[in-house]
Amino acid sequence: MESMIIETQSKSYPVFIGKGVIGELEEWFMKHLPQASHILIIADEEVFGLHGEMLVNALPKNFSWSVHKVPAGEKAKTFQTYENCLSDALEKELDRKAVVIAFGGGAIGDLAGFVASTFMRGIGFIQIPTTILAHDSAVGGKVAINHEKGKNMVGQFYQPEAVFYDLNFLSTLPRKEIRSGMAEVIKHALIADPKLLKELKDNLTSLDKMDAISLENYLKAGIKIKAKIVSQDERETGVRAYLNFGHTYGHAIENVSGYGTVTHGEAVMVGIIFALYLSKETSSLSIDLEQFTGWVRSLGYKMSIIDKLPFEDLYNAMKRDKKSSKSKPRFVVLEEIGQPKLIEVDIDHLRKADQFIRNR
Repeated sequence: MESMIIETQSKSYPVFIGKGVIGELEEWFMKHLPQASHILIIADEEVFGLHGEMLVNALPKNFSWSVHKVPAGEKAKTFQTYENCLSDALEKELDRKAVVIAFGGGAIGDLAGFVASTFMRGIGFIQIPTTILAHDSAVGGKVAINHEKGKNMVGQFYQPEAVFYDLNFLSTLPRKEIRSGMAEVIKHALIADPKLLKELKDNLTSLDKMDAISLENYLKAGIKIKAKIVSQDERETGVRAYLNFGHTYGHAIENVSGYGTVTHGEAVMVGIIFALYLSKETSSLSIDLEQFTGWVRSLGYKMSIIDKLPFEDLYNAMKRDKKSSKSKPRFVVLEEIGQPKLIEVDIDHLRKADQFIRNR
């Protein structure tokens, strides 16, 4: 087991990562939240079916608890599901000493964190992520639900009390969720760590053949990169925007195709190729984009997920992105690997980047 401390302006909290770290939950809870009145577990219904017993056995003894199950993935991040969670909390008469546990992937963490942040103006919550993707989303305090016009448009910054990242939960992940999560690892390498990127490109030839030790090291590296950036800029007024590399086009794909149609990471990977093309066009990034695209395609990522999505629809979604200014899309691009910056991009460049994707 390894632990690291996430330092932000509003709060410092630990991230425990490794196999079996769920076993540390009871001792930590008794030390840091002994006055908790109730534990509300907001859980992915599929994940709870697979691993719920393991979580329940790890809960502190003699504390009242209940489970509110929600749909898997992005289908959980709706106004209706959010309202249902709040209604359940009120019906169970939770008070300000109650604690929410998010149990599932990134979408569940986003939803549960937003519930915790708004119930009685804010109660404590703990992240227990169960996917590779959640190594990114569980750290940093972004919590939100989706609106039909944009992803994560309703939310805020609200840090958890702790993150327990038990790698045993990853054993049941389907292949598409492994791809989804590794896209964020590759993103972290591109924006902050050229050595990590080289290691990934040299050694990651198949997601099916990735060994457990390598995966753990990749996840730790990704969390450390995110932790460093979040510590400098908790509320995305500056460098934290760099974590959105690949997300502007990726979020547009999710929005236009319908949330949950493709996984977040698979959409982001296409967004990464899009952003790398813009980087070469606007900032003279020195990267063999054909070779890079070939590598990610060999890992199972598909550029064809945009085939039925008109550029005009994607462009309109990009204009609504949170980084946009006066409906003008702004993108994170790279001057070099590990050197991101935020720029405004005109529609002609965006159309060319979109066409590059479609030709692959």
